[in-house]
Amino acid sequence: MSDQARILDQGYRTYAEERGGVGHAVRTLTLFSLGRVLGLRRGFWPKVLPIAIIVISCLPAVVFVGMAALLPEGLGDDVVDYGEYYGFISSAIWLFAAFVAPELLCTDRRTRMIGLYFASPLDRMTYLASKALAVVASLAVVTIGPPLLMLLAFTIEGSGPDGVGDVLAILWRILVSGTVVAGVYTSLSLAIASLTDRNGFASAAVILALFLSGAVASALVDGAGASETFRVVDLLNIPLELVLRIYDTAPPNFPEIATGTLVAANVAWTALFLGIVVWRYRRLEVTR
Repeated sequence: MSDQARILDQGYRTYAEERGGVGHAVRTLTLFSLGRVLGLRRGFWPKVLPIAIIVISCLPAVVFVGMAALLPEGLGDDVVDYGEYYGFISSAIWLFAAFVAPELLCTDRRTRMIGLYFASPLDRMTYLASKALAVVASLAVVTIGPPLLMLLAFTIEGSGPDGVGDVLAILWRILVSGTVVAGVYTSLSLAIASLTDRNGFASAAVILALFLSGAVASALVDGAGASETFRVVDLLNIPLELVLRIYDTAPPNFPEIATGTLVAANVAWTALFLGIVVWRYRRLEVTR
């Protein structure tokens, strides 16, 4: 031991620095969770799936921009419709939704890290808010990012909307549409992930729920002859159908369903799934 070493005090010292409070804790956990989903500060393999999905979702935008630049003048506007773009990347969105929430919720419960989070200024609701924000933000990368990239590239290339007003008109539709799609699939993924602590089971259940809902809707309407309104149980397509109504530039897939009904259905499904998450976590026993 060095001759200059001294014991200054014994016992514990309180934290003397500035405390961030609940808002700081929510922001920190949100950013950490978002980084975990995207594989930041992790090894190679955790980065593969999110990077692959992001690349796949952006690839059609790159192709469409290239077509607009190479095709003869006057054909650029017919290359793609922003509202129909989600049909090209829907599989990537569903896969990402099935991956994100289980990675964030199931892992914390299985490793019992959730108890450490609750020892901080976070409670159950602020913890869930942090995780939900992280899931929405990560899904927004693939629901808002590619159309936004396409709008920017079209505008720079010269085949995009004319004037600031037209750009803003498309921009708000991109933001609202991306938020709608991310919101519905986020709530579904969170609800299923709250019911199990196994990532694989939760991810498989999300995909199963999506396709099963589509099959049920098709069986009711096409098979049993029920009203077209029953298509609102189709979680695969009702968010994408609402996107078409928001842009109002392409014919809808289900014209018999009123736009107000679609809005109500998307809001109702989102509220139901979030209610399941809140109910599950209020009953969850946590040891610290």
